[in-house]
Amino acid sequence: MAKAFITGCPGTVLTDAEIDFLQRENPWGLILFRRNCETPVQVAALVQQFRDAVERIDAPVLIDQEGGRVQRLRPPHWPKYPPQRVFGDLYRNDPTRGCSAARLGARLIAHDLRALGITVNCLPLLDVEFPETADAIGDRAYGADPKAIASLGRETCEGLLAGGVLPVLKHLPGHGRATVDSHLELPKVTSTVAELDATDFAPFRDLNGYPLAMTAHILFTEIDATRPATQSREIIDLVIRGRMGFSGCLMSDDISMKALGGDMRERCAATFAAGCDLVLHCNGELEQMNAVAEVAPQIGGMTELRCAQALAALRDPDPNFDVEAARTEFRILLGDAMA
Repeated sequence: MAKAFITGCPGTVLTDAEIDFLQRENPWGLILFRRNCETPVQVAALVQQFRDAVERIDAPVLIDQEGGRVQRLRPPHWPKYPPQRVFGDLYRNDPTRGCSAARLGARLIAHDLRALGITVNCLPLLDVEFPETADAIGDRAYGADPKAIASLGRETCEGLLAGGVLPVLKHLPGHGRATVDSHLELPKVTSTVAELDATDFAPFRDLNGYPLAMTAHILFTEIDATRPATQSREIIDLVIRGRMGFSGCLMSDDISMKALGGDMRERCAATFAAGCDLVLHCNGELEQMNAVAEVAPQIGGMTELRCAQALAALRDPDPNFDVEAARTEFRILLGDAMA
């Protein structure tokens, strides 16, 4: 049985030491970054190396292929995609066009990923944009209207699923009110539960039936004044599982981000104690990877059920999908938005 964590790796191939680690610790999944991606042949080989090491042909491989600033697979080997705000701008002028573009863009991204063996994309962002939203989110957000965000997020999820890739809702319970970058420090949000429930929580509540989601490293002082959402039993039980009604597999955001305190073992223990199913560790530092693996439990109980339900949602893409026609249609839908 796999352990309840997702690991990164530092390079474009796995070293003997990294293969030994994967064979010994058997993480649930692998996440790829720009440092791991050079060419299609190389990425596909790295994905296969991982699956061979853990001896699971369905072991999830994740990536953040959002478009815009956050696009791990880039030209010249992969197409350029717009940030999510572009779809929000289209939606404001023409909701049907915005939704069609969001779904088709996600379907094309899924085509790119599936060809490499990547089966999970950390998209869509359902964070509501505010005037104070940190640049770390910025144009990665669809916009400020929770209903529009939910509509565009649903289309994105369906486009990914149609292409044989699982979506990940992020960042629960909402990253939009954060005024600092959680990669660098802990954001603090002082809004009331009523304010949050009416705006930030709404898109996640509307899309609570999808199987995977990711937490935010943010302190919501009116809910839990001492622990960030990723490590807060109150937020996970009362908000994410309660008010939002999310019953799927919940992973942490990257556990190595500076928003969290304590050493890696302490961070992991607090995250599991709060109710996260999986810990995500991204930086590929083997010493830290070993610390995460030391704390991560074997997957069992409700986590095992949630992980199995997520993988069961994967389906084979339509073999008759005309990718070139779809790319032409996508360019037409975008119009001048990517000029």
